[in-house]
Amino acid sequence: MKEYFISIFRKIKQWLQSLSFRTGVIVLLCCIPFYILSFAQMLLPISATAKGILWTVLFGLAKTFQYGGLTILGVEGYKRLKSKFKKKKEPAEEE
Repeated sequence: MKEYFISIFRKIKQWLQSLSFRTGVIVLLCCIPFYILSFAQMLLPISATAKGILWTVLFGLAKTFQYGGLTILGVEGYKRLKSKFKKKKEPAEEE
């Protein structure tokens, strides 16, 4: 039974890695609203139990999107994304 779950996990991982860079960026960005919602829901006038359940679900979704996006991007995609956001330093001209 354990081998069955391992093979399913590997198939899902291979499928995610076969998706495009753009898809990975979109999935990765989807985690942002869920992180915001997971903490913003604390301001709602509901019971502590309901807040705990909402936090668990929303934070779990945020982590799922985060790790799914990182799996799609892979190491090379992560480096590519990081270089897009990194500011290029231009040498100062001497006068």
